[in-house]
Amino acid sequence: MTSSAEEIRRQLEESARVKQSFSGELIVRIAQFAEKSAAALRGGGKLVFFGNGGSAADALHLAAELVVRLRTERPGLAALALTTNPSVLTAAGNDYGFERIFSRQIESLVARQDILVALSTSGNSPNVIRGLEAGRARGAYLVAFTGETGGHLAGKVDLLLNVPSEDAQRIQECHITIGHIGCSLIEELACK
Repeated sequence: MTSSAEEIRRQLEESARVKQSFSGELIVRIAQFAEKSAAALRGGGKLVFFGNGGSAADALHLAAELVVRLRTERPGLAALALTTNPSVLTAAGNDYGFERIFSRQIESLVARQDILVALSTSGNSPNVIRGLEAGRARGAYLVAFTGETGGHLAGKVDLLLNVPSEDAQRIQECHITIGHIGCSLIEELACK
């Protein structure tokens, strides 16, 4: 095997190891995320996803799974990502600073019956923290997908989905895995 092939095998094994190391407690919290989200959707709420960089892309991806479909043909489910409107992002960044690009949108779009889902590998992004604070002020249910420690988000959310790793690549892979599992359960539970 070449050194590149060996590295590929090592990374695949590490990715699988992290996923297989999910605790029973984390699995229960993933189920709680799906159940709480489905109940919010049935009650007229929506899911609002946000994050920076790769987590912004994950937010877009997960919102699309709910709006369009993941596994079953069903009515669209109310979900959005706060990273889709460049005009809003640049105006908020220009007028209020990068730290408020999410909080300003949350002040405008999030209501008490909504689920606000922050994605952050470190759990320490100031704009994500401010977004959650704005969500708390609006009365939304707060969820964070993070890495192992949860960072500063750990004490600021109602439900922490913290991947047992400190490697950003592995954390992001697991965020999509958790998101896909959650969306598939939400799809099933919300459309009963």
